[in-house]
Amino acid sequence: MHLADTRAAAPGRWTRPATSAAPERPTGDLPGPAQWHRVLTLLADVSLFIGTRSLWSQAASRNLFLVAVVSLCYVSILAGGVLALTVRRTRSLARLDLMVLLTALTLTACAWWLNHAGGDEAVLTAQAARELVAGHPVYGQPWPFLFHGPNVALTPTIDGGYDFTYGYPPLAPLLAAPLLWVGGGGAPATAAATVALLTGAVLLWRLLPVPWRSAATMACLGFGFLPGYARSGYPAIPAMVLMVPVVVGWPRTGRGGRLGGPGIARAVCLGAACATQQLPWFVAPFLLAGIYAVRRGELGGRAATAVCARILGIAATTWLLVNTYFIVHEPGPWLDGVALPLTQGAVLHGQGLVDVSLYFTHGSDHLDWYGHASALLAAALLALYVLFVRRLGPAATVLPWCAFWVATRSQDGYYLMMTPLWLAAAVTVPLSEFASAWQPRPRWLRGPRRRPALAGAAALLVLPALVSAALAATGRPPLRMDVTAARRATAQSLAGLSLRVTNSGDTALTPHYMLTTSHGMSRYWSLTRGPATIAAHTTATVELRAPSGRFALPPPAAGAQLRLRAFTGDPQTLSTRDLRPAELGPRKPPER
Repeated sequence: MHLADTRAAAPGRWTRPATSAAPERPTGDLPGPAQWHRVLTLLADVSLFIGTRSLWSQAASRNLFLVAVVSLCYVSILAGGVLALTVRRTRSLARLDLMVLLTALTLTACAWWLNHAGGDEAVLTAQAARELVAGHPVYGQPWPFLFHGPNVALTPTIDGGYDFTYGYPPLAPLLAAPLLWVGGGGAPATAAATVALLTGAVLLWRLLPVPWRSAATMACLGFGFLPGYARSGYPAIPAMVLMVPVVVGWPRTGRGGRLGGPGIARAVCLGAACATQQLPWFVAPFLLAGIYAVRRGELGGRAATAVCARILGIAATTWLLVNTYFIVHEPGPWLDGVALPLTQGAVLHGQGLVDVSLYFTHGSDHLDWYGHASALLAAALLALYVLFVRRLGPAATVLPWCAFWVATRSQDGYYLMMTPLWLAAAVTVPLSEFASAWQPRPRWLRGPRRRPALAGAAALLVLPALVSAALAATGRPPLRMDVTAARRATAQSLAGLSLRVTNSGDTALTPHYMLTTSHGMSRYWSLTRGPATIAAHTTATVELRAPSGRFALPPPAAGAQLRLRAFTGDPQTLSTRDLRPAELGPRKPPER
């Protein structure tokens, strides 16, 4: 009877029981998490697998306590994967985001514990900190004794020398100085950079909206490349961390014409970042130009100028406070040191346009134009940003690095170490913030033909950089080098080379020679016989001695390409010759 009564209530259809009549709702006081939030949490969790096995393998042979810790992190990663797909409340997923962050922090700390010696950046920063604590000069002091470790790379300069000095602003050694107790070598610098990265990951995680927080874990710690740079002691890591609060929601700085506490803090962090490493110098003009455009659209030109002047004044004061001691005690060397990356004349290296001269055309007699192209492109990008700020506004944290692609030093680290700032801008700087931003529009850029005029203006702005880059990449190697004799130290190493060198250019050149077996550069070979300078349109015979008397040859099975390179400093040129094994003689030890 009861069943019949239920059917009668709605003829021709079944009526659900009361418990299933309403759709399921998640329990708790918050709605269920969005599916994209689940996916983002899961991706952050999965990213922690990168490098964890090699970390566990290292720990298994060196530290059983860390083996246990890493194994527990595996449990956390697996549990996080399950929970990311099954939790029903947004609050629970937010707590899971925190668990993923804590797991990433733990893995990063374990990796530093096992690999904290650092590279050339670390040993230079740590030595600068030791000299600072001892009251000795920091800048302009060569420390060649630091460059003998297995992971400490030399930076050859195009004039045949090496850079043994500290060439960054002083905040990184100041941060490393309290950590000198952690060990010798580069350990204090790697500890400071790793602590800065961990702090930056937590800070960015906290500043982002709740659903986006796992992206901070992934960008800062999950992929493994930023912890690797921190363990190498790069000063750019603490500089990037100081830029995080500057970049988060940066168009709102000075809203209403007032900086307030948050605006002042951002300006202080900007000055401190610029006092740590040179990369923030390139992004700061874009941020200031964007803030000026947004504030001018809101308040007018005079108020916008006042806001930017206050930001710039606070940042400059902070920068000067960090640098004051060095300005007073060693002004000349300090100035040379903080400008060193721009003036040192390091040899070509990177993943940008310079690869044309390094690997495809065997050199160029116009290497200077790579540097000119980079400077011109940076200026053009800033001008384009001002001209089209309503469209390019959120890209202020990405555009500056495009100029490095045509520079002589176009290493991908310049881009990688700043990627958390890309994320911060993507989440907290929507395009709508620039809807009413001021854009300069002279009379000739207005009217019915404004679009062609704007396109022409943009083309004219980038044209000088393109011409400079083309001139550098299409240059020809000025020297032809032929191996006439090779002297073996052992069956698998060279002691010296004899070369016949022809200068086909119109200028006398003083070449400096090296052999390379990979994408990087090696040490220069010393000249033992023959002229140091080769006159234009002449041929000379020279004899070279391997650095330390021996250059190890790669085994035939390795398939490495052996390249003979010759750099000249004035003018800056590169000439390359790919060597065949037959040119180096039989692989047998020399007769005694």
